[in-house]
Amino acid sequence: MAFADKPNFTVAGITDWTAVGGHGSDASLRTSEALARETTTLKPEEKTAAGARSGNAGNATEAKLRSALAESPGSFEANHQLGDFCFQKRSYREAIPSLEAAYRIDSSNHGNEYELALAYKATGDYTKAREHIQNLISLDNKADLHRVLGELDEDTGDSLSAVREFEEAARLDPSEQNYFSWGSELLLHRAVWPAAEVFRKGTEAYPKSSRMLAALGAALFASANYVDAAARLCEASDLNPADPSPYIFLGKIDTAAPDSLACVESKLLRYNQLRPKEARAKYYYAMAISKRLKASGNSANLQQVESLLTETVALDPGCSEAYLQLGIISSDRGDFEKAIGFYLKAIEANPQLSDAHYRLGVAYQRTGDSAKATRELDLHDQLEKEQAAAVERQRQEVKQFLVVLQNQPAIH
Repeated sequence: MAFADKPNFTVAGITDWTAVGGHGSDASLRTSEALARETTTLKPEEKTAAGARSGNAGNATEAKLRSALAESPGSFEANHQLGDFCFQKRSYREAIPSLEAAYRIDSSNHGNEYELALAYKATGDYTKAREHIQNLISLDNKADLHRVLGELDEDTGDSLSAVREFEEAARLDPSEQNYFSWGSELLLHRAVWPAAEVFRKGTEAYPKSSRMLAALGAALFASANYVDAAARLCEASDLNPADPSPYIFLGKIDTAAPDSLACVESKLLRYNQLRPKEARAKYYYAMAISKRLKASGNSANLQQVESLLTETVALDPGCSEAYLQLGIISSDRGDFEKAIGFYLKAIEANPQLSDAHYRLGVAYQRTGDSAKATRELDLHDQLEKEQAAAVERQRQEVKQFLVVLQNQPAIH
């Protein structure tokens, strides 16, 4: 497959995160930042690996490989096969000595050196991993090597080099993985419009990739294109209905978006039906119904929402947000004593939930307990300041890309 098009942007450098600009509410911005981080963890649809090693069969194989190595310690094959076995079962520290020995015996075997580099990377020895990957690139300029080098650059804080390696990987081999890695790196560093462009090209090349569609949805949400973001995530959920990731993204963007989004509620209903024992499935479905009812001016008819939230906390007593919503429903009905009970449970589950402290303070005011009200409202203000400072520190740790569009000025 050919590389779709030369991109109409370049990453020119790094700028301060405060230039992010933002869009909509702070809740929307925080949600987009969280989705950017979560996008990088999305996995391709799993395929059953042939010849998987497990149980007694794996133990027997390992014993034979170690016996063979003991008989021929100077054998490349004996060292490589044991190292490869340990590597495949993700015992990377065990794999390294055998792979190193095989490399010393025959440094021209690229497959062995590649596994050795990945093992070093997995164990955090980035310097040795980089040395081997750069050596392999000098011998054979392959896309996978550039992608791994990009991952190493990101791991060591050189984001600018990382994005260029990911772009080079996609140019050499426009695979689903390479498009996804490139777009994810752009999105992580707040280059949201270029990220959306890359993910859009990726979905055109790989229309059956649910994670590519989900990533495109995250990028569109970050650029305040809420309707299209929801549409892409709904498509992603249709491609692989058993995958929870698109539903979770849908639940988060629907909660943060200013208006109710089409198609979201029906997909979250399916999520709830597919996973009836999963608390977050019920919570996100409840929130979608609540948003629709409030938008239609029918917020008094929240029995179904209340029932779903009650089921949520029964499945997960630690779901503070569900307790908070139950408290809000009770407060809206004027039942402040009941609301106080829910707010207290929300705070017990998560003492850092500032909104629960605020609403508890208001409920105490309504019941005439001014001392408790003052205490909770003060706690709310303190938590808000602490959390704002924590968000600022987190943002400062993420370098933002300075992007230049063709024939246009730089954008952030």
